[in-house]
Amino acid sequence: MDYIKKIFEKSGWLSILESIIFAILGVIVIANPEGTVKFISYVLGIIFITVGIYKTCNYLAAKGKYDFYNYDLIYGIIAIIIGIVTIIYSSAIGSVFRVIIGIWIIYSSLIRIGLSMKLKVQEFAVWGYSLVLALIMLACGLYITLQPGAVVVTIGVMMIISSIIDIIEDIIFMKNVKEIF
Repeated sequence: MDYIKKIFEKSGWLSILESIIFAILGVIVIANPEGTVKFISYVLGIIFITVGIYKTCNYLAAKGKYDFYNYDLIYGIIAIIIGIVTIIYSSAIGSVFRVIIGIWIIYSSLIRIGLSMKLKVQEFAVWGYSLVLALIMLACGLYITLQPGAVVVTIGVMMIISSIIDIIEDIIFMKNVKEIF
């Protein structure tokens, strides 16, 4: 039982660390929203272009021989095009970034709703607090995902709010791990 208790405590601390990193990203997004989106776009674009160049060079080095199903040249060209488009259309990347962040928050909140239901079955008093915090977190995730006019700064604020809620819930969970065992 001590081993399982240590695993729960370790995962709780890991979740808190993840939430702190998420909150720091939220602060960065608030501090420099356009710069953050452009930076992410450029990094993704450069990664795609680098992979594309590698795949193309790999194909040319083999001169297309040895394998009739070697599509490295096609993959390389497509990756280079995607990289260039990502850099040129960096403003559209903001929308994709918004949706990915929103989906992550929704996923986290659904996991926490499931956890609160398990706490209810075990008749722990904190299940209600856990459920309320998870539902608030779910609302934040839905807002970010479904609000196309959401300003990048709002996304940063929601990231910070959901991180704070997540940290509070993790602390409550970690304090009650002792009760479970």
